[in-house]
Amino acid sequence: MTVQTITEQMEKVFIHLHANPEISWQEVETTAYIAQFLTEEGLQPQTFDNMTGLYVDIGQGIPRVGFRTDIDALWQEVDGEFKANHSCGHDGHMTIAIGVALLLNKLKDTLPSAVRIIFQPAEEKGQGAKAIIEQGITEPLQYLFGTHVRPLVEIPDGVHAPALYHGAAKMFTGTITGIEAHGARPEQGINAIEVAAALVDAIKRHWISPTQSASIKMTQLQAGGSSANIIPGTATFSIDARAQTNDTMEALTDGFNKAVTAISTLYGAKIETNCAAHIVAAQVNDEAKAIMKQAIIKTVGEENCASDVITPGGEDFHYYAYKQPHLKTTMLGLGCGVTPGLHHPLMTFNKERLYVGAEIITKALLLALQQVERSGQS
Repeated sequence: MTVQTITEQMEKVFIHLHANPEISWQEVETTAYIAQFLTEEGLQPQTFDNMTGLYVDIGQGIPRVGFRTDIDALWQEVDGEFKANHSCGHDGHMTIAIGVALLLNKLKDTLPSAVRIIFQPAEEKGQGAKAIIEQGITEPLQYLFGTHVRPLVEIPDGVHAPALYHGAAKMFTGTITGIEAHGARPEQGINAIEVAAALVDAIKRHWISPTQSASIKMTQLQAGGSSANIIPGTATFSIDARAQTNDTMEALTDGFNKAVTAISTLYGAKIETNCAAHIVAAQVNDEAKAIMKQAIIKTVGEENCASDVITPGGEDFHYYAYKQPHLKTTMLGLGCGVTPGLHHPLMTFNKERLYVGAEIITKALLLALQQVERSGQS
């Protein structure tokens, strides 16, 4: 199978995936399409009974190195219509994974051990990595690589980074329970809106060192009904917290919990909260990063190997190393001219870089296999 043949297959795959996006946990047709494609290539993909997504092993023996891609799309307004939309580049990531599978399939008889490619659902919900871990799919691996397309504001088109340092994110939801009262008798009630306002002020007063990138803010608040002369007794809210490191996120969480306790006591209101999503900050392994850097240089030259990218966005890929410290992980930052930006409804990028991404990842996997073999872990 020639480079041109693989490139043509990848192009067809991308066109199909881009035109058929599916949101988190609903990637049914996406899973079926990828499974069928891999089966037709002589591989044996494994799907799950209780969720979307799949994985495939290429080569013989226990897999020690792997590549993970995400398969879900965003739900957003595009040209006045809300719909599923691949504006985060997951269609490109899946296409890279298909390219890696095709390249490795040519080499399967020479691999010292199997390579595992994971097609993970629900990255946008921050839940997919946890589900894959619970299935035991990453347990035998020593190295796990990922990739993400990068915008022009971070790295130029054609230049690639060996590590992405994403930040941590937490989404809290909450309910405030006070006491409704007549608008003319506020002393008889506990105004849920006033409680929420006090909570907003309290979390703003939790200071973080200016050397650490962090923010926490209320992003949703619903209270009151159709009658303007009733003091509302209940309210629901959402909190968005961001931090560049996991330690800073722990400090934000501690401050938020203290604010909730203090305001609840001050106003005599009940405030219940729940952590709806937790995306951890990147925990990049130096060995994995060195391998990725070597793979980039082998593919496009040292002049096109960028420095590490520090970005405030979140990625649940990093949950793998967070929960399984034995995993050596890093993400390739694929410089492919993303514009206007990630999550923009009209996001686009240079599709010609997808084969380059597949080649870099394949070389990283082969280098990692060599490292595992040298260390006697195969």
